[in-house]
Amino acid sequence: MAKHSYFLLSFLVLFHGCLGQIDLVTNRGQSPFSTQQQSERRQSPCQLQNLNVLQPKHRFKSEAGYTEFWDQNEQEFQCANVAFLRHTIFRKGLLLPSFNNAPQLIFVQEGQGIHGAIMAGCPDTYQTQVQRSPRGQQEQQQSPRDQHQKLSQFKQGDIIALPAGVPHWIFNNGPSQLVLVSLIDLGNKANQLDNFFRKFFLAGNPPQGLVSGGQRQSQSPRQSRRGEQEEEGQEQRNGNNMFSPFQPRDLADILRIDERLARKIQNPNDNRGAIVFMKEASQLTSPQRAEEEQPREEDERPSRRRGHGCNGLEETYCTMRLRHKTDSSFADIFNPRAGRITTVNSFNLPVLGDLQLSAERGVLYKNALYVPHWNLNAHTIVYITRGQGRVQIVSENGDSVFNEQVRQGQVFVVPQNFVVFKRASEQGLEWVSFKTNDMAKISQIAGRNSFFQSTPVEVLAAAFDISREEAFRLKENRQELTLFSPSQQQW
Repeated sequence: MAKHSYFLLSFLVLFHGCLGQIDLVTNRGQSPFSTQQQSERRQSPCQLQNLNVLQPKHRFKSEAGYTEFWDQNEQEFQCANVAFLRHTIFRKGLLLPSFNNAPQLIFVQEGQGIHGAIMAGCPDTYQTQVQRSPRGQQEQQQSPRDQHQKLSQFKQGDIIALPAGVPHWIFNNGPSQLVLVSLIDLGNKANQLDNFFRKFFLAGNPPQGLVSGGQRQSQSPRQSRRGEQEEEGQEQRNGNNMFSPFQPRDLADILRIDERLARKIQNPNDNRGAIVFMKEASQLTSPQRAEEEQPREEDERPSRRRGHGCNGLEETYCTMRLRHKTDSSFADIFNPRAGRITTVNSFNLPVLGDLQLSAERGVLYKNALYVPHWNLNAHTIVYITRGQGRVQIVSENGDSVFNEQVRQGQVFVVPQNFVVFKRASEQGLEWVSFKTNDMAKISQIAGRNSFFQSTPVEVLAAAFDISREEAFRLKENRQELTLFSPSQQQW
């Protein structure tokens, strides 16, 4: 009996140890950006009787560009729990290092540049030679090497993904201005603060409106006391970067620098804004092979399944891609008479599985149609990048809550399950859509793989009180997928 008990106890200890090892292995590669319940997101009331075309409301000028914010208090943004902004960066302009309280998706509307994201705990794998003023051959040979994390070159049409809390910066190294439009997903589980956009600058002295996403925030007790503290001692500074409140003495000790340099990085009198000129950028480059790297066959492999949080050895945290192209060669749907659609989701950009976001770039040719459809599992925020067209959105009551002409630079929101229809003008219509799900799905009304085509004729005839012949026409008259060419025949 004692021998049997000893055997049973040993088996239980061994079994418990195996389970522990399994849990360790399955969670070892889990991304630090993932959450235990990724499918959950904060919900806000969506009492939308009428939707509007939205324009930027706040504009902040900087030395080397300007930033525009849409009003976060608009009912459409409140429903989708998102914020929206646009950066215009002049040639040789640098968007200062900062991080956000929520995940961000960026679409490169115009220009090109270099992007850096500082991933916590990852090695500095890039080296550049720091050039100094030549004072002799010996000193030139001893020029130090600057080590830093990898850089990524991007261009017009690219999508860039940024997890919450990751410091990042952007430099315009192109021949013209750089225009970036961004969505910040405030309802994401990664945002543990309130539903307002907060930008944490690590350098410079940007105005308060840039820090709070264009929103006017009431003065905190700490800010109201700041004036008295500054009068009592000049140690307290009035900058808006993360180093500003620290004592120069403490900064000097932390960084092993003198207090003069510590005061300079606090930069309380810097009036350049959030985008500054970078004069010496000749060494800021990245390998050509890495810049053009855009896996094709590799991206066809299945992405990780929800809940696993990793994809084995195929992609690690430190080497994950944050950028994906959306040009015509990457189109998922193409109709030579109507246009094309390119989708960026967690299948082809796996980091989106953790951010719970996706994007769609659409191009409609002259007078072409995007079939009426609805999003099964996501809100959609649409930014018009070029051309003009008409958009109609229908609510659950059968009401037309939006029926407007839209043009370049405008934004509108399509709530989940609301039916949306687009028709291009004579100039065509192009857009980028940001969606609040990494695997956003649509269901279309007509055409191939649609509600009409997949429903039996008898059901359609009874539902609409029409003949079987008329129901058959509903099913079969459109054999295109998603994007329709304009009809030549008037019925």
